[in-house]
Amino acid sequence: MTMSVPERKSGSEGKEEESEDESEILEESPCGRWQKRKEQVSQGNVPGVESASLAMDTEEGVEVVWNEVLFSDKKVFKAQEEKIKEMFENLMQVEHPNIVKFHKYWLDMKETQARVIFITEYMSSGSLKQFLKKTKKNHKSMNVKAWKRWCTQILSALNYLHSCDPPIIHGNLTCDTIFIQHNGLIKIGSVWHRLFVNVFPDASVHSKGRQHRDEQRNLHFFAPEYGAGEDDYSIDIFSFGICALEMAVLEIQANGDAAVSKEAIVNAGQSLEDPPMREFTQSCLRHDAKLRPTAHDLLFHRVLFEVHSLKLLAAHCLINNQYLLPENCVEEKTKSFDPNAVMAEIRHDDRPGVQLKYSHVSPLELDKFLEDVKNGIYPLMNFATSRPHPVPRALSLSQEQVETVKTPTPEPQETETRKVIQMHCNLESNEEGTKTHVSHTVLQLSLFLKMDDKLHRQLSCDIFPTDTPKDLASELVHYAFINEEDSEKVATFLEDSISRHRVRALAAGSNQ
Repeated sequence: MTMSVPERKSGSEGKEEESEDESEILEESPCGRWQKRKEQVSQGNVPGVESASLAMDTEEGVEVVWNEVLFSDKKVFKAQEEKIKEMFENLMQVEHPNIVKFHKYWLDMKETQARVIFITEYMSSGSLKQFLKKTKKNHKSMNVKAWKRWCTQILSALNYLHSCDPPIIHGNLTCDTIFIQHNGLIKIGSVWHRLFVNVFPDASVHSKGRQHRDEQRNLHFFAPEYGAGEDDYSIDIFSFGICALEMAVLEIQANGDAAVSKEAIVNAGQSLEDPPMREFTQSCLRHDAKLRPTAHDLLFHRVLFEVHSLKLLAAHCLINNQYLLPENCVEEKTKSFDPNAVMAEIRHDDRPGVQLKYSHVSPLELDKFLEDVKNGIYPLMNFATSRPHPVPRALSLSQEQVETVKTPTPEPQETETRKVIQMHCNLESNEEGTKTHVSHTVLQLSLFLKMDDKLHRQLSCDIFPTDTPKDLASELVHYAFINEEDSEKVATFLEDSISRHRVRALAAGSNQ
């Protein structure tokens, strides 16, 4: 008898097997869109979250984070259920390029415990803390331009949160809850933490938040008055000041495993060679919370404030009105220009002038700049006012519950969170329409939408004489085809398109 000995798997085969094991689907959302995997991810030690796993968004084909919060006391959970729903519905409406996106949530009720599951954006490049550690190994100091750009983005997000009505206090801002992408885009996570603690202070998750606060390595991020009373924006400003200081010096040295001392913070601040930068960080770390500046004030500090270039202003204008322009309009426009043509000229009486030609501008660099502006790397926060932004009301759930066999607890009604960046339409008159009564003709509409994640959406319908553009846009929102914030924009676009079509139809009818 010959005995066969199984061959040992090679290193690559072992890795492949491990990878396949981690990609195994453990659970699916009630709608089937989100698929939880076995692989655990770290998104900054977010308090309250029992586990955070990598998941797949099967609709958009991107990786996301599947977060779970467990409640062992079901009675406490049931008593706070409506508050939980309202809080998470409001969090889904928070929309800012420098805040980690909150995609979806649902409740899962078991006999012995309850679960809140929510899906957030996956920050694959890691936390700011990880980036600073890597940078310290190769560089002695941080690039000042990058430091200013990061501070501006973080303050842009904080100003947005603090300007909401009522204000949203982060309460957990550290270098572990700030994430950086490869393109330099900064996003802050764990925005829900403070709201979560305030909604159900008696839940078991609250104690976990306190444990997180007591972690020695992050204790220095919290203001002296943290937890002593009703916190306001000043605790976030203190935390930001520590983050800004760590970004500048790369690391505030701690004494072994102990917490970072006040002396270490003072020494790190004094090590900054630039006096305005030193004053900037020290103003955030004032012991008296009332003396700390607001995020809006800091954006106007001499360290960060600058008069925006015409190029940046024009880029923001183009991005904000991109839906009115055809796709690839920038690329097509640059192709039509004569490279030797003069784009701008500065004339001097006493010396030769300066000419800027189209050949001096690289289309590739222009495309990258527009993409960075769109992603939020260069915000125009210097123009922001202190006028509060109202927090959108929680969306009311439909009375009709969608039946599902996957879970006894249905998800909240679907809403579209992506924004429309481009749109165009095609209108044709129904053959039954008359030439003499164009306004009474039934129109056939084909609407083409490009979403901010590059997804293309094509919709078709008949427009009857009684339909208004506003009604059509509202219907698109109701069926989750467009974001509610795009409703007015789409209605105006449809109104203009229908009016132009009817003018052309009347002109064509009069010529026949």
